[in-house]
Amino acid sequence: MQLFGTSGIRRVADKNLIQLALEVGLAVGKVYSNVVVGCDTRTSSEAMKHALVSGLLAAGSRGCDAGVIPTPTLAFAAREFDAGAMITASHNPPEYNGIKLLNPDGSAFGSDQQKQIEETILDGSLAVALWDKIKNSSIYSGAVERHIEHILRDFPGGLKLKVVLDCGCGAASVVTPYLLRKLGCEVVTLNCYPSGFFPRSIEPTESNLDDLMRVTRELGADLGITHDGDGDRMMAVDDKGRFIPGDKLLALFAQEVEAKEVVTTIDASMTIDEMGFSVTRTRVGDNYVSEELKKGGDFGGEPSGSWVFPNISLCPDGIYAAARLVAMAGQQKLSQLVDSPPCYPLLRGNISNEGVAMSKLEQQLMTMEPLSVSTIDGIKLSFEDGWLLIRASGTEPKIRVTAEAKGEARVRQLYDNGTGAIRECMKTSKEK
Repeated sequence: MQLFGTSGIRRVADKNLIQLALEVGLAVGKVYSNVVVGCDTRTSSEAMKHALVSGLLAAGSRGCDAGVIPTPTLAFAAREFDAGAMITASHNPPEYNGIKLLNPDGSAFGSDQQKQIEETILDGSLAVALWDKIKNSSIYSGAVERHIEHILRDFPGGLKLKVVLDCGCGAASVVTPYLLRKLGCEVVTLNCYPSGFFPRSIEPTESNLDDLMRVTRELGADLGITHDGDGDRMMAVDDKGRFIPGDKLLALFAQEVEAKEVVTTIDASMTIDEMGFSVTRTRVGDNYVSEELKKGGDFGGEPSGSWVFPNISLCPDGIYAAARLVAMAGQQKLSQLVDSPPCYPLLRGNISNEGVAMSKLEQQLMTMEPLSVSTIDGIKLSFEDGWLLIRASGTEPKIRVTAEAKGEARVRQLYDNGTGAIRECMKTSKEK
């Protein structure tokens, strides 16, 4: 049984998840003696947090409660500890929750660390410390203030921009509005109060951000900014009220920090390869990007909105990214920046995963006669004029389909061929 997905542990919040939080605390506390714990705004987060802290203390570890904070804020605090634990399900619906485990450098626990925690839980080797070794919990205060102060060192004040900000009632509500005002911005807030009853779908995709686009356009704001539930993602709207695709933001941030080596995921646009960067591609998931950045690289990210600035932290920092984008908009209209990189038609979508055998799917896809095939994450077929990627989601029971090509008709053909192959595999499987 595998507990960790591509971004920690995520499940529907129920008694089993509360029990698992206690067990994760016991397992982590067995190895790491001083751990800081934070949580997002979900209704189940406080219960999950206290269960995990109880496990840490019972194992003989010190557990410090940092309260409701974004994941990147917890990652910044974790540099003072042996590890950090964040209670969050990120962009999943409010009935979900989960656990992200972080190293002091901000990176997510690697595969070896995750395996150690899983084995400790699953092999029944959890243990409680002797009565005189059990620790008391403590409060870690000032995490938000310290994170804001650290970010402000990289940016000048006096950025007199009008910014519409939608935090989705997630954890970024306690940081980003205050940071942007300290930078000199006039901030118009939407959903910027902590609540576990998200007023919109919390994933920061274009289809969920109608209000942000409309208000940015109607107020003549310089840009709009949005986060997911735990603030590790940041997406944006330009001064024309247009949603900025993550592939564009990836290119713009890489240019802004004058990166030479960029790490991104296998589903990112081929645009980044054509802009003169040395590009390394990983499996989908910001933890894989961070792991690769440990080996080298100036900037990393993935189109879903995770941006990693390794000079700051190996944790995707949507809060820092918001400040960086505002500073960029202070130099040049964001719409002009967005229209400058090359752009190709790209389609992304999901199909419910009904037990598709990837080996059978690969056989069917090979009839498309690709130039090359990559299987580092799902199946990616490359052609002279585009590519198609089909992969199982690591966080939801879905199959992700992504296609990009140098023409609208071609990208639609690749996408339809991909979804058609998946449905044919499902049909064949049911008939058996």
